[in-house]
Amino acid sequence: MSRNVQCVVLGHAAEGLDYAPYPGELGRRIYNEVSKEGWQRWVAHQTMLINEYRLTPIEPKARQFLAAEMQKFLFGTGAAKPEGFVDPGKAGPDS
Repeated sequence: MSRNVQCVVLGHAAEGLDYAPYPGELGRRIYNEVSKEGWQRWVAHQTMLINEYRLTPIEPKARQFLAAEMQKFLFGTGAAKPEGFVDPGKAGPDS
């Protein structure tokens, strides 16, 4: 049986996560306040950040950067895309 949460990313009630996807207090907050769809939006954004900045997620500095961006994306004003980023799905035919 699924549970609903008031998703801070989507701004409305949606199906909640099955488990906390991150350790500690932040993981509990994500579990309680972010929906499955909201989390998937973060995962897509995180993938873009890793690719655009050529991050190695195992490196401590990269992990700190991604954790800070995750908090901004989920609970803050939103995380910005890298300067000059062009979404390949939205690029024109002449790109």
